[in-house]
Amino acid sequence: MGFFSKLFGGGGDGGGEPAPTAEAEDYKGFQIQPAARRQGSQWLTAGIIRKEIDGEMKEHTFLRADTHGSQKDANDFSLVKGRQIIDEQGERIFRD
Repeated sequence: MGFFSKLFGGGGDGGGEPAPTAEAEDYKGFQIQPAARRQGSQWLTAGIIRKEIDGEMKEHTFLRADTHGSQKDANDFSLVKGRQIIDEQGERIFRD
């Protein structure tokens, strides 16, 4: 991919690498870490939910198709989505 394509968000999805993350939030004993991902000129809702269970740190990564115009908006919505996942599923998200 050329320099200008990278500069202006053209082509590909940016490799799908997580963008620098925002500050984590504690919610009902879980920790939600926003991790918006760049997709072209948009940002995808993504994050990590963590909780220590029986002395072991469990982790669940989520990625949604919701797109946002800014990284901040995507990270803010990732917190909303993380809370929703916790409310609906609780510790079941860590089942193998």
